[in-house]
Amino acid sequence: MKPRISYSIVFLSIIFLGILSRKISFIPLCIGDFLYAVMIYFLVRIFFPFKNAFLIALLSLLICYGIEFLQLYQGEWMIELRKTLFGRYVLGQGFLWSDIVAYTFGIFSAFIVERFTLNFLNRKSV
Repeated sequence: MKPRISYSIVFLSIIFLGILSRKISFIPLCIGDFLYAVMIYFLVRIFFPFKNAFLIALLSLLICYGIEFLQLYQGEWMIELRKTLFGRYVLGQGFLWSDIVAYTFGIFSAFIVERFTLNFLNRKSV
């Protein structure tokens, strides 16, 4: 299967799991943030399927951290944007250090899982 298709399937699956995690009350909110970071990793992967995984992880972390730190900005237009469905899901509501930790673990986990699965698949195809 082509890499972009594989990454797109994983990306859409993560979105589904993320939405589901917000609907089930006993799942901690940090799981949604973790999945958000994993989703960003695979979104970046869709655009750069053949780049080094470490570079993808670094770029994904920068995107997640950038969005989180952007939550410190409280301009009127930004507050209005955050009231929309898009703004709430993509930009978030308020800065939390716990989100930074969840993003870090999410990106690290996606990186490790991808490295493990790629190594496994590459050994199988030889």
